[in-house]
Amino acid sequence: MPTVEVAPKTLGEALLRAAGRDAGIRFVDRHERTQRVSWTELWDRANDACGRLQAVGVRPEDRVAVVLTTTAESLAALYGIMLAGAVPVPIAPPMRPAGLSEYICRTAAMIARVGARLLLVEPALRQSLERMAAAAGVEMSCQSLAEMDPGRSSPADSVPERLALIQFSSGTTADPKPVELTHRAVMAQVGLLNRLWPDTEEVHHTGVSWLPLYHDMGLIGGLLPAIERGRELTLIPPEVFLARPAIWLRAICRQGATVSGAPSSGYAFCVQRIEDRDLEGVDLSCWRVALNGAEAVAPGVLREFNSRFAPWGLRPEAMTPAYGLSETCLAVTVSEITRPFVSRRFDRERLAEGRAVASAEGLEIVCNGTTLPGFEISIRSHDGAEQPAGGVGGIWVRGPTLMRGYFGDAKATRAVLREGWLDTGDQGFLDGGGLYLTGRRKDILIVRGRNYSPDLVEHAVREVPGVAGAGVAAATFLPEGGERELLHLLVEVARDVAADDRRQMAERCRRSVLAATGLLVDRFVPLRSAALPRTSSGKIRRQEALRRLRKGKMPLAV
Repeated sequence: MPTVEVAPKTLGEALLRAAGRDAGIRFVDRHERTQRVSWTELWDRANDACGRLQAVGVRPEDRVAVVLTTTAESLAALYGIMLAGAVPVPIAPPMRPAGLSEYICRTAAMIARVGARLLLVEPALRQSLERMAAAAGVEMSCQSLAEMDPGRSSPADSVPERLALIQFSSGTTADPKPVELTHRAVMAQVGLLNRLWPDTEEVHHTGVSWLPLYHDMGLIGGLLPAIERGRELTLIPPEVFLARPAIWLRAICRQGATVSGAPSSGYAFCVQRIEDRDLEGVDLSCWRVALNGAEAVAPGVLREFNSRFAPWGLRPEAMTPAYGLSETCLAVTVSEITRPFVSRRFDRERLAEGRAVASAEGLEIVCNGTTLPGFEISIRSHDGAEQPAGGVGGIWVRGPTLMRGYFGDAKATRAVLREGWLDTGDQGFLDGGGLYLTGRRKDILIVRGRNYSPDLVEHAVREVPGVAGAGVAAATFLPEGGERELLHLLVEVARDVAADDRRQMAERCRRSVLAATGLLVDRFVPLRSAALPRTSSGKIRRQEALRRLRKGKMPLAV
């Protein structure tokens, strides 16, 4: 009688099971050299980390922040914390030396908010962070595993209801919130994702990812499914992708990967930066699932990416829009992976009035797919009443992977979790069973007493020549003593646009917004490339951009 394999209930159990299989992770550097670490070796390193942490007093339920880089050392630390029964809190590494002081203050605030007893970092980073923390007057206990004495590992009991991690939300409209995710919820999400693309006799799925591991799309969407599946995974550090994006596509070809994803801005970046000579010998026909999530999915970007790389075998049905958020571990909806993505056009005026009405000349919006098994979506008005079919409103969801709450913030938890439902803070509607997004409620533009989604404005200008990919932010501001809200359009200008062409670009953007929405842009703000503030997952922080603009701290294109 065949043995029935019991599904792991915790992340530690999943790694232990993967350790019995002949697979692991390939880490790719900027020279495309690879270092392979088997799941067995990662398990051994995680046990060593567990022993070191327990030797310095880390106990179950303690929070331990970890600067999560794309290295075996970071992953061993992450799993070592879990094996000790403690709760890892992934933290982004500093990316820009110029912003290190702000990074220190932001990181210290996050650590204090969850009461983390220490911050785990790699040795090369520890001293610089300690120096900057001292200079900023911030208390921050930085330690590295390599500098801790070895100890006897005594893994804690596997408890599915114990917190697996605290994942800070992106923080597009407010400070990031500490999201409590249990092992049960995370394992449910990982299982749902893996069942979306089951292995067949012809295809055995493997992945490539350049997404940061401190963010849910990289960690829960990229790393953990590979561990649960016990399959090969190739990881590229995000800074390597940003420097040489073609490495991503070459790695997909080289490894015959079938699943790999990115936010819309990542796909746009590839279109702008990858040249034909970078793709010599590349064949992308193996790529079955190109997930697109973490930010608004731009239909133009999907088409451009598909058209740009179709000559190298990219399948049109590979482009797979999805929707999710930190508070649900990751995905809520995913598009059909065997068909090209779906988009429809809707009347702009009716959308502003709260109704989705099809129109051949309307705004094109991408369908983010249908709900994963066990999930439900409800579209609700501002007072919580369920909207009729075709109504635009707040997106509420419930399902098996919801967060337990925001750590240490019962008030914020009660504001979004009600009777098993999560108020996502996003706006959208259902059409034919598919989910369509129209924006974030807190980013709503108020113009002459009417509400408009900033996405309507931003979509209108993203394809104007000279605009740098998805680098557009629309926001309104009522100046002191003013009589009405002023519409600001902040646009990142591509590096090769001359000063004279910028003036023409500004006029084209104003005309495009007027034609698409009927709105007049009060102030057009040309910015340097990559100037807009973004979350750790790459989403543009509109209100933060407006705040910096008002303080004169936005780098203008000159």
